[in-house]
Amino acid sequence: MRWLIGFVVLQLLIVPAARAEDVWNVLSDSEKATLDKVLAQWETWMPAKKADGTAPLVTFEDLYKGLSPEESGFLDRVRKINPKESFNFQGEYLGESREGFRMRQIEGQQVTKNGNKETLAPQYLPVEVFQAYDKMMAAMNQDLGRHLLVESGYRSPAYQLYTYLFYMPKHNYSLVETGHWVALPGYSEHGAPQLQAIDFINPYGVNGEDRVEDFEELPEYAWLQKHAGEYDFELSYPRDKPGITYEPWHWRYTGYSKVAPVGAEDIAESSGEAVAAPPADAAAAAPAEAAVTPPAETPAPAPSA
Repeated sequence: MRWLIGFVVLQLLIVPAARAEDVWNVLSDSEKATLDKVLAQWETWMPAKKADGTAPLVTFEDLYKGLSPEESGFLDRVRKINPKESFNFQGEYLGESREGFRMRQIEGQQVTKNGNKETLAPQYLPVEVFQAYDKMMAAMNQDLGRHLLVESGYRSPAYQLYTYLFYMPKHNYSLVETGHWVALPGYSEHGAPQLQAIDFINPYGVNGEDRVEDFEELPEYAWLQKHAGEYDFELSYPRDKPGITYEPWHWRYTGYSKVAPVGAEDIAESSGEAVAAPPADAAAAAPAEAAVTPPAETPAPAPSA
């Protein structure tokens, strides 16, 4: 009888260990080499997309173009990860495909770092979200004489995958560690207009990336905590929430009613109607809307643990 009890205990100890080993986490040397090749291929064309402001709208077709079968298979495997099981991610699956919706392109935003001015890459927000952001910044400016810029708005699911893999080498090629900072496609509020997220940055380049407390200590952050709800924004990832990393700069829009559908205009044609960043001392006049319809995305492989 004792041997039976001992056998059962041994099995209970072995099974969790085996399951832990089954979780894909740190890339092997060959997988690191594959990722490095993928990133090098993307580097041949992604900078141009970033320069012309269309990077947030890239498609999976763009990402897979020019890749070898091995490299494409690596992307497929990453897309199949279920972060709720593998990373203990607490968010919900928000989907990858989106019907047409009206967007505003925001360009001309500038930050000053170490005395040098830098222009942020163009960003996109659904019309209703931009309008709420615009009103909120006008109120903040009136109260504080300060405002926040949109460092990151809408990202297509494909661009979300690019962002996740781009940052992986900075996190020791760990899928889990990277997943604590960057969501996988379908799980990011940046790619879900109905819960559209904005990552804020102040005009002096403070975004919390290097030190979370730098953003948390801003008067702008204190103002958001007190007033953002008046404009239908809320903090997505508060401190001490299990399964996520605290991000005081990441706020989502909760007042979304519907997104007006548009026709199948080509992105290259419609995204040219840009919206300039609002001036620092006043709310910008409402600019013309730019109708943007993201192309249909390649269906994601079935998620796995």
